[in-house]
Amino acid sequence: MSAPYLSAEGMTGGYGAADILHDCTLTVDRGQIAVIVGPNGAGKSTAMKAVFGMLRLRAGRVTLDGEDITALSPQARVAKGMGFVPQVANVFPTMSVEENLEMGAFLRRDDIRATMEQVYALFPILRDKRRQNAGELSGGQRQQVAVGRALMTQPKLLMLDEPTAGVSPIVMDELFDRIIEVARSGISILMVEQNARQALEIADRGYVLVQGANRFADTGAALLADPEVRRTFLGG
Repeated sequence: MSAPYLSAEGMTGGYGAADILHDCTLTVDRGQIAVIVGPNGAGKSTAMKAVFGMLRLRAGRVTLDGEDITALSPQARVAKGMGFVPQVANVFPTMSVEENLEMGAFLRRDDIRATMEQVYALFPILRDKRRQNAGELSGGQRQQVAVGRALMTQPKLLMLDEPTAGVSPIVMDELFDRIIEVARSGISILMVEQNARQALEIADRGYVLVQGANRFADTGAALLADPEVRRTFLGG
């Protein structure tokens, strides 16, 4: 059996002296959607930041496509094929949609037009609003800009921190549909999501974190069917 595309094993670390993550392990295969859920304060976003190199680990290691990247900076991880969309401050509000997308390609030296066309095909509203400042868009449209900008790096692993935060249920469903499309193109997805039930419905793999540690890990379908997960984390 081949190794996972992303493997983050035994991650332990935090900010200052206190550890937030405790022996946390996450894996994502190629083209797979992996979802991290759990209660507020469970360390979900911290786990994502640790994978992206924004948190120094006291223990554990992160490998991407078999290469140990534990010591690499976030920018170096982008060059290796990681894309990261933070929950807040994820667009340049005074720049146009198209300029935001161009900013995503800052590491590239090749022609970016084909990738931009792929982003516009995925999110047609962005083509319509490409000359408009990102700060004038709705919350859901800004999220599309943020995801599109990350896709401009041509990532092999796309990480999304609460992509549906603050959007309507209809917009959430649309974003999840687009995320499925991205995964079908062969890009691996690692996502933190508060809408746990809906996220697990599209997840190939799910992780339930509690106090920075793995409580449950299984397929999305198995976690949805688990009576304890349903009762404790999904409201019955």
